[in-house]
Amino acid sequence: MTLRITRVSAQLGGHPILHDVSLEIVPGELVALVGPNGAGKTTLLGVMSGDVVPSVGRAELDGVELHRWKVAALARRRAVLPQEQRLAFGFRAVDVVRMGRAPWARLPEEDLDDVVVADSMQRTDVLPLADRSFPTLSGGEKARTSFARVLAQQTSVVLLDEPTAALDIRHQEQVLSEARRLAADGHAVVAVLHDLTVAAAHADRVCVLAEGRLRADGHPRDVLTPDVLGEVYGHPVDVIDHRGRLVVLPHLIDHSEEAPCVSALS
Repeated sequence: MTLRITRVSAQLGGHPILHDVSLEIVPGELVALVGPNGAGKTTLLGVMSGDVVPSVGRAELDGVELHRWKVAALARRRAVLPQEQRLAFGFRAVDVVRMGRAPWARLPEEDLDDVVVADSMQRTDVLPLADRSFPTLSGGEKARTSFARVLAQQTSVVLLDEPTAALDIRHQEQVLSEARRLAADGHAVVAVLHDLTVAAAHADRVCVLAEGRLRADGHPRDVLTPDVLGEVYGHPVDVIDHRGRLVVLPHLIDHSEEAPCVSALS
């Protein structure tokens, strides 16, 4: 199931966010969207999910524009993990994960609900949280529970907005390993990531955005270079090969070279 973005521009609240972006996501790959704050990563993910309608261009899933899909049919084909978990009601964690099965109600796949929910919770290490009220969970626990919901939805396209932001190192690796497993099983996976070293380690392909434009798109070693990253982020970086993995390190700011501060009371 191919997701294609063709010369898309998009606005939010009357403000232009994306400019002439073209991108194709195919089954079997994990694509990382990276870039500085305000680059348009979340908006692009919204276009891919069908939640943001382009002002110019086309966003298509299997040749059909996303806004033309019926809601239930689209929910059986793509799942979305938002950046913020805004569920305020006191649902148990297991009930939140079970929400991922809603698109399959009254279909033969519904018979698998219990098995799929349990497997999804095991893969994300949230089985011990099953009976906890969702609002009482920590930020990381909420993120893992929401990711379990995405897994339980069992869609061909998986869109993740900062899936590791609230997680410790172990759970970061766990979530991204699951994202890689999905891609290896033939799903198309897109993840917005801020940690460039993490993106380099897990992504098959990296797309760099800046000021609403796609600045680079390709294999991590071709895209995550000092020249590209220094220009996009406006700060010099080193890219080091450490045991076959890329590590991106920003240059430290030398405060000793800054002008001395003059006290307002002198």
